Amino acid sequence: MKDKHHSAVGLFSSHHDAENAVKELQSAGYNMQKLSVIGKGYHTEESVIGYYNTGDRMASWGKFGLFWGWLWGLLFGSAFFIIPGLGAVMVGGPLVSWIIGALETAFVAGGITALGGALASIGIPQNSIVQYETALKADKFLLIVNGTEQEIERAKGILLENKADEANVHTDVISTSLVPVTN
Repeated sequence: MKDKHHSAVGLFSSHHDAENAVKELQSAGYNMQKLSVIGKGYHTEESVIGYYNTGDRMASWGKFGLFWGWLWGLLFGSAFFIIPGLGAVMVGGPLVSWIIGALETAFVAGGITALGGALASIGIPQNSIVQYETALKADKFLLIVNGTEQEIERAKGILLENKADEANVHTDVISTSLVPVTN
């Protein structure tokens, strides 16, 4: 069986703008388990003091500690990855499991990062993956919203209204079955 995967990706220059967009999406009734946020969250010269797990949540001390702690409590899943070519990144939401899935299935190949493999697995095209990884290197934040076609179009508007530098919609046909489809 095949299904369409719809996502909207917003690029934000500040954690404050990304946070406002998440709050607006939450107020609009979006399922917080379908949102992912990724960003560096700090600069190495700012000396992050540490990270710790609190049950099913992770918390951090440092410049953006409150931001990430709030997100990790709201979104489904949290992680800290060191990704070659990108450096240390913080991730909240289903993107965590997509990155782990890309690593476990050896989807990462041909110079693509684990993040790139995760994004490709949900139908984001290669040219957009390069753009998003470049944005992360420039200390921007990515907010990814998944949902129906109507939810994604509405989410794109909310992202732009909340100071996203840009917001893109991606739709891809993905297999929802592990059994190969034959004619």
